[in-house]
Amino acid sequence: MSISTSSGKRTGFKLQAYAEPQALQEMPRRRADSQRWKDLQHLISFLPPFLLALLFIMGWYFITASGRINSLILPTPAEVLASFSDGVQSGLFWSNLQVTLQESLLGFLLAVAIALPIGYGVAKSRLLARTLLPYLAAGQAIPAIVIAPFLFLWFGNGLLPVVIVCMLVVLFPLVMNTILGVQTIDPALTDAARLEGAAGWSLLSKIEFPLALPAILAAVRTGMTLSITGALVGEFFCSPDRGLGALVQIALHQYDMSLMFATVLVLAVLAALYYSATWLLVKAAESTY
Repeated sequence: MSISTSSGKRTGFKLQAYAEPQALQEMPRRRADSQRWKDLQHLISFLPPFLLALLFIMGWYFITASGRINSLILPTPAEVLASFSDGVQSGLFWSNLQVTLQESLLGFLLAVAIALPIGYGVAKSRLLARTLLPYLAAGQAIPAIVIAPFLFLWFGNGLLPVVIVCMLVVLFPLVMNTILGVQTIDPALTDAARLEGAAGWSLLSKIEFPLALPAILAAVRTGMTLSITGALVGEFFCSPDRGLGALVQIALHQYDMSLMFATVLVLAVLAALYYSATWLLVKAAESTY
């Protein structure tokens, strides 16, 4: 601020000289307040899902406590928790979780390695689009549960058929989102980059890939959780004694509903971990690009 006096500018400079150090001293406090507010908002964001889970468990408890439903059909939360604790302590869940983790991650990574180049090629080439799009649409319409029996007949039991099922479940959404992401890039941006000398790999890595990344990451986020579905479907047909899907079948055949619900709880935790991992991946990609 400047005051017009007989000394004019000199008075204004003195006020500014006093004001600037005061503003600089307040900056750390303002940053700390802003960071505390962000941390509080982050904590508050966890409240809605937590409250929903709490309401679900309370409703479940009151339904089972009423005695109107046989515990063989719907066990109590305490019975499920006890079965979960037994499975963790005995290593039953961990040994089967390792199998499902391996299958789902391998299937997911294989799908990413195949889907990204196919999606980019279809988006950039009319010939490839006319050739592959009908088959991609047809493949997306066929459920994995129909394909799994064929894979069992061709490859038998084991890791390979389950990984293929996971890959197919993730592949088609990822291909379609890659196509969408590349096709929605503004041609003016790529034309301007070409005028600046960008071509080939530099154009792809610096212009096209960053601009298509939001659509790709949206499919990756969905594909990570879908890979668990693919692993379960594959285990139902191709891995009868290994994995969480096989454990669900064993519990069903033994009418052990507590073990079934506990296994579903493990699957829910796994899905939440996958979702959190993709959230971190999205944040890292946003900060990079």
